Amino acid sequence: MQATKRAILTLQDGTRYEGKSFGHEGPTAGEVVFNTAMTGYPESLTDPSYEGQILVTTFPLLGNYGVPPSDAPGSIAGHYEGSRIHCKAIIAQDYAFRHSHWLADRPLAQWLKEEKIPGIYGIDTRALTKHLRRHGSMLGKISIEDCGDDVDFYDPNAENLIALTSCTAPAVYDSIDSEPVALGLENATEAKTVVLVDCGIKHNIIRCLLRRGVRVVRVPWDYDFSTIAYDGLFISNGPGNPDFAEATVSHLRKALEGDKPICGICMGNQLLAKAAGARTYKLKYGHRSHNQPVRLAGSERCFITSQNHGFAVDNATLPDEWEPLFINMNDGTNEGIRHRSKPFFSAQFHPEASSGPRDTEFLFDDFISLL
Repeated sequence: MQATKRAILTLQDGTRYEGKSFGHEGPTAGEVVFNTAMTGYPESLTDPSYEGQILVTTFPLLGNYGVPPSDAPGSIAGHYEGSRIHCKAIIAQDYAFRHSHWLADRPLAQWLKEEKIPGIYGIDTRALTKHLRRHGSMLGKISIEDCGDDVDFYDPNAENLIALTSCTAPAVYDSIDSEPVALGLENATEAKTVVLVDCGIKHNIIRCLLRRGVRVVRVPWDYDFSTIAYDGLFISNGPGNPDFAEATVSHLRKALEGDKPICGICMGNQLLAKAAGARTYKLKYGHRSHNQPVRLAGSERCFITSQNHGFAVDNATLPDEWEPLFINMNDGTNEGIRHRSKPFFSAQFHPEASSGPRDTEFLFDDFISLL
C-alpha cells in the first residue's frame, strides 16, 4: 500500500475536488484545462504550450508506461517536446504505481518529484471535466496536506508566456543528431534555409523540418529575422495569449510584403492572422486532445488532429485576400488560414503530432515544396 497525502484542487468559483498526491508535495496554481488524449503524457507535460496550466487527463489511468530516458541538455533527438515540464501540475482519476514499458527508465511520480511538479489522483476527472466544459477553463490552485502555505490563484494568460518559453539566442540546426551552432558559425551548405520563429516551440517541429533536408535557423520570438537570408519562414506553436507577441506580428507584417513561403502552427496560425489584420479570441475551454476532427475548407476531406490551444482566429475578421484553410468539425472554429495568391498558410492544429495522429504531417511537405 502506497503512503499518500491528501491533495485538494480548488477552482476559482470555489468548487473543491479532493484526491491524493503522487508527485511533488507542494502548493501550486494555474489555469485548469483538460485533455482527452489516451496516451502521450511525457510529450504533453513537456509541451511549452502548457506553460502555466494544470492539466486534467480524461483518460482514467496515468503513469502505466512510466517515462522515457531524459534528453541530453540542448538535444532535440529524444522523446520530449521541451527541455523541462511546463505544466504546473497534472491530475488523473487513477495512477499506476507500477509501470511497464521497454523504454521506461523511471516512474512518472519520480520525474514529477525531480521537477517539483505536483500530481493528483483519486479525483473524479469526469465530473471535473464536465464542470470545465459547462463553465469554461478557470483558474485553480492545489494544496497538499501539511506541505507548504496556501498560494494565490495565478492567471498565466495575464503575462507574456511566449517570452518565457522562447529561446534567447539564434541557433542553426543541420541535422537532428548534431548539436546546433550559433548563428554566424555554421558551415556552408546547399540546403534550403528555413527561419523558425520560436514562440515556445515543440521539438518535433524542428525534427520534422530537418527530416526534409533543410537547414533550420531557430530565432527568438522577437528577433528581426529580416536580417537573415532565408528561403522560407516558419512560425511555431506557443503558450498563452497571442496579444503579447506584438513584436513577432510586427516582423511578420514586413514578411507578408514579400513572396517567400510562410507557414505557421498553432500560435503561428494566430500570429499570422493578426499580421494579416484579423483578430483572435479566447475559447471557452479550448481544444486539447488527439481526436479533434478538422475539415479542409471547400472539400469533404476530414483529418483527425492533435491540438493544444485556448485561443482561436476569428474567421469573420480575415481580410478579403485571406481565407480559412481548415475548419473544426466539432464547433466550427478556425483551424488554419491561407493567402489566396501568395505562398502563405498555417494550421491551428499540430501536424507534427508528438503525441497524436500524424495524418496531417504532409503539411510540412507542402511547405517544403514551396521553397
